[in-house]
Amino acid sequence: MHLDLHAESSRTGLLFTGARGGQLRRNNYRRIWLRAVEKAGLGDVHFHDLRHTGNTLAATGGATTRELMQRMGHSSVRAALIYQHLVNGRDHAIAAHVDEQIKKVRPADSAAEGPEEVSGT
Repeated sequence: MHLDLHAESSRTGLLFTGARGGQLRRNNYRRIWLRAVEKAGLGDVHFHDLRHTGNTLAATGGATTRELMQRMGHSSVRAALIYQHLVNGRDHAIAAHVDEQIKKVRPADSAAEGPEEVSGT
């Protein structure tokens, strides 16, 4: 809804515009932001929180460190890693993916048999 009402329509258009559709200016940005946050009932949300949330969602969606660096304009890997902190909880998803890849190359009937027994002599 915000995009339809307030953002420029092009792919590279501004997401937040002034009352007349122009670029927000430093001298009126804070007033407009605080009014919007209050109207949305968001409490203590800072504009930079949008950047952090967007990049964290990109990281959990599978964006690589290099992709995050490009999105944010960072030249430092260290800065991009900040946005990947939630990716650490993906151990189960990663294990499931590895398991699926193994099942693709390992016939189902041999997987059911289990490991071969080694007889002692």
